[in-house]
Amino acid sequence: MKKQTIIRITDTTLRDAHQSLWATRMRTDDILKIAETIDNAGYYSLECWGGATFDVCMRFLRENPWERLRQIKKVCKKTPLQMLLRGQNILGYKHYPDDVVDRFVALACENGMDIFRVFDALNDPRNLETAIKAVKKYGGHAQGTLCYTTSPVHTVEKYVELAKQQEAMGIDTLAIKDMAGILTPGAARELVTALRKALPDMPIQIHSHMTSGMAAAMYLAAAEAGAGCFDCAISTLSSFSSQPPVESVKVILESEGFQTNLDTAALTKINAYFKDLKAKRQPASTAKVEPVDAGVLVHAIPGGMISNLRSQLAQQDALDRLPEVLEELPKTRADLGYPPLVTPTSQIVGVQSVLNVLSGKRYSMVTDETKRYAAGYYGRTPAPIAPKLRKQLCGTLKPITCRPADLLEPGLAKAASELPPNTIKAEEDILSYALFPEVALGYFKWRKEGGPIPADQEATAGKAESVKVESSGAQATGGQQTAVKGTPVLAPLNGTFYRSDAPGKPQMAADGAAVKSGEAVCVVEAMKLFNPIKAPAAGKITFLVEHGKAVTKGQVLATIE
Repeated sequence: MKKQTIIRITDTTLRDAHQSLWATRMRTDDILKIAETIDNAGYYSLECWGGATFDVCMRFLRENPWERLRQIKKVCKKTPLQMLLRGQNILGYKHYPDDVVDRFVALACENGMDIFRVFDALNDPRNLETAIKAVKKYGGHAQGTLCYTTSPVHTVEKYVELAKQQEAMGIDTLAIKDMAGILTPGAARELVTALRKALPDMPIQIHSHMTSGMAAAMYLAAAEAGAGCFDCAISTLSSFSSQPPVESVKVILESEGFQTNLDTAALTKINAYFKDLKAKRQPASTAKVEPVDAGVLVHAIPGGMISNLRSQLAQQDALDRLPEVLEELPKTRADLGYPPLVTPTSQIVGVQSVLNVLSGKRYSMVTDETKRYAAGYYGRTPAPIAPKLRKQLCGTLKPITCRPADLLEPGLAKAASELPPNTIKAEEDILSYALFPEVALGYFKWRKEGGPIPADQEATAGKAESVKVESSGAQATGGQQTAVKGTPVLAPLNGTFYRSDAPGKPQMAADGAAVKSGEAVCVVEAMKLFNPIKAPAAGKITFLVEHGKAVTKGQVLATIE
């Protein structure tokens, strides 16, 4: 095939790169200090928003993600801004009503977003329709996405079929999203060739991670086959579980006759800046990762999930059990119908794998999200889940077969009505709350009252007050023993304690109420997913922890007499 004259490059340094390597801890000020130079480097687009950045801005950095977008747009006037949009999941881990999706896209466009890479973790076209329609409606560039994975049910023919369905929705370009870095040069050549034949006028962009060490070689093969744009990161924030280094990919492509139009001097300046920043922002849990993880070819964990998985296990004081989790994960994925591992399915499968290992018995603890996934509330699974396991996972939740969002009532007015008086400073606050209720409320409280920034305190994380139960029925707090009457309800994981399973919903069990054995009485949010805690006995329940407080594994949450 005749080589294209120009290959375009999207820079992921400001979003996926630091999500993959720095647990998304880059601050807005960090970005603004180098943004003008990045804007002048000659990139096709700058991926700077979406993914985990929105959540982390509020939860850990105490920043307004909307303000981050506005500030970047104010500086970057030459290069289009790009975001990752999880279709009907928007930026969260569940499906949101259509009115929330529509208004989120509208406000993102108003605040400066140009290109929306819209994907669904299950490649279910029904979950892309509303988001793509909204992007086109408000003047954005809609990029469709094929979430790439391998399994008995993922074939080139299937990917081409999915691409045609997205083309019919009106997408402007198509991305192949290789979250885990498992797309080989040969497979990329075959897939891109098939897509170019089936959709000859559709520009194709490829996103990958260097986790397995193959991505740079794969990019060249894909360019030879007709792909015209690739995702890269500046070298200091590249490789490992991030994207290929832009400096190296530039040289590789240009040595083969392609042009990139990237400014080498600007890239050198950008890299020097992030090299200095690295000492401040890279978490200790990701500082010593291996440069290549060939195991990804088995477990297929995407780049962003690798750093989060390490961080989450560290929070549970179980980082040494990472090999067990990596061995368990492909088994859990097969059980759940071979979903591509990308948010939120990577989080669902990953956390369920962690629970399967830490609990000592597979599926003895099942998150609410796993239940809903098995019941169809995230869309169609690529392969069916075995009926017996599906029944076990769903419990009392009734499976569905329709588009999940069809079951949702409009959410904007409800979200606005739930917010405390004098909380809303702008309409964007309503959207922030609609997406991440508890996280947004915590940020709004901090915005009003001030206080420490969680990301600044992470060096001392995990030192929350420890509470354990001894066989004698005593509660140990700070080295002292206090008598505990009745059967204790224990926190199975480090996390945040909640009396209800969603903001605005009634408490799962009232203090002093009679509860049945096996009944869900509270929730511990751990690793961003909700874990229902069941009563170990029947009787009168007394809660010992305040709603919204951090708890540690083994802490007594309540007693039952």
